[in-house]
Amino acid sequence: MKTLLKTAALAAALAAFPFAASAHPGLHAAGFEDGFIHPFTGADHLLAMIAVGYWAGQFAGRARFVLSGVFAGLMAIGAALGYHAEAPALVEYGIAASVVVLGLLLAFDVRMPVAPAAALVGLFALCHGFAHGAEAPAAASQALFFGGFIAASLILQGVGLGLSMLRHSKTLARLAGGLVALSGAWMLGSA
Repeated sequence: MKTLLKTAALAAALAAFPFAASAHPGLHAAGFEDGFIHPFTGADHLLAMIAVGYWAGQFAGRARFVLSGVFAGLMAIGAALGYHAEAPALVEYGIAASVVVLGLLLAFDVRMPVAPAAALVGLFALCHGFAHGAEAPAAASQALFFGGFIAASLILQGVGLGLSMLRHSKTLARLAGGLVALSGAWMLGSA
């Protein structure tokens, strides 16, 4: 079972890589598929969601699922707010900052209680959700579009969780976290 989980996590991670290079290329039309594709088409969303899943893998028991649930729930709330308003520039900074902070949490192997971790992840989820909602096409079925990107978010977090279970060296995990943080710093400079 563990080998199957490891193989599935690795395959999903590799399948997601081609989408990381293109940031929101305008694939939206009106439904579930368009919402589902959205998190895969921007490196900001892709890195943050995988990092949330990876960081959640460092928690024990049910706590690892709390972070994913909080992220998905608050992302939906942020999307509902963003759907009815234009995204302020601050949201893009929040998204880029989420990538930096999550990368640093992984790079320095930061452990904290579940409640503050969930609050931090929830804040980031509001920013990501607001952007998803603001970028939704006006003709979109809100429920289908939102359902699509929430499903994709949970899958990406599952990829991160699966990667955290691969039992690779701490050095590799810290290096990957550092690369995520550097990517986020570049995004901050570009926001």
